[in-house]
Amino acid sequence: MAGRKPQRRREFGTVRQLPSGRWQARYWAPDGSRRTAPETFATRTEAQTWLTLTQADIERRHWVDPDAGAVNFEQYALTWIDERGLAATTDELYRRLLRLHLIPAFGDTDLDEITPPAVRTWRTERLKATGATTVAKSYRLLKAIMETATDDELIRRNPCRIRGAGSEKAKERSTATVAQVDALAGAMGPRWRLMIYFCAYGPMRPEEQAALRRPAVTLEPLAVRITEAAPELTTGRRAKGDTKSGAGVRTIFLPAFLSMEVKRHLDWFAEKEPNGLLFVGEKGAPFRRTTFGRKWAKARAKVGLPEDFRFYDLRHTGHTLSTQSGATLKDTMVRAGQSSEKAAMIYQHSDDERQAEVAEGIDATVREQRRRADKKALVRGV
Repeated sequence: MAGRKPQRRREFGTVRQLPSGRWQARYWAPDGSRRTAPETFATRTEAQTWLTLTQADIERRHWVDPDAGAVNFEQYALTWIDERGLAATTDELYRRLLRLHLIPAFGDTDLDEITPPAVRTWRTERLKATGATTVAKSYRLLKAIMETATDDELIRRNPCRIRGAGSEKAKERSTATVAQVDALAGAMGPRWRLMIYFCAYGPMRPEEQAALRRPAVTLEPLAVRITEAAPELTTGRRAKGDTKSGAGVRTIFLPAFLSMEVKRHLDWFAEKEPNGLLFVGEKGAPFRRTTFGRKWAKARAKVGLPEDFRFYDLRHTGHTLSTQSGATLKDTMVRAGQSSEKAAMIYQHSDDERQAEVAEGIDATVREQRRRADKKALVRGV
């Protein structure tokens, strides 16, 4: 009885010449399916070389399914945001950047069709249409989405490869003087003047002030405990939640000259309930960014500060005064609720006692500058 013929080993791939004269390469993919090279070749040698390289990619597990990237960018990007579990303000920002800057360009495109040249062209066109800061944020978002697509093995390599394209070069911000801070507080009126001082001498972020309630304030010592934030979304809703980072949870010791300001605000303007909000509008509702913004714009113009000087920029006054008062970099970072991953910061500390000393230093500096200003005004009046 004749023996059974040994089964012929299946070849990895084959090449054949087409009627056009060009050569086609076909191979067996890891999933067992028969695949055809996405292009044809001028010679048999070129087709065979392509097969050899593809086989090497599969053996080294570098092979990416050519059909995997056939996923619509808009659908993938929206799912990407849904899966991130982002803070409300970040979620809102990313969706706005997608809607205005990324989806119009890539919304109908599959992931594997977004190439480095396409990204460069998009960025060049965006820079002509909008500000560099917005383009940098949009580019960072696009790069993050495509990096996840790379990790998901939907594309072989991230097409966002423009060096420095995600960096923002913010211009130097102005710093208000002590006299200007006092003038702003006066121009804002009794209800809002403490917000000016908290931002300048706290320094507290606007969204942190929006979340403040009576129990967060102590008069002896004069301090405010920051544990949460309530940023306002474009819908007008306050998104109560965590601070900007873990460093945002902190106790801020205030300079003593604010003692009367804080007592008066608690008596006159804060909600009367034991857990009442510290800052509310004239009608008793949480203050709105639009209403506060109109008052701020008028006060800024009255004081003579530039139009691009933001309420948030008052924090620079607090940073400057802290440094002038002898605070270390870590002291200033703790006070402002800023975080850093630099190794040098691990070995520096700023506890409550040191923060109280910083507040005392600010108090002395402000009192001295006010005394000098009053003296000059008296001399001019003589």
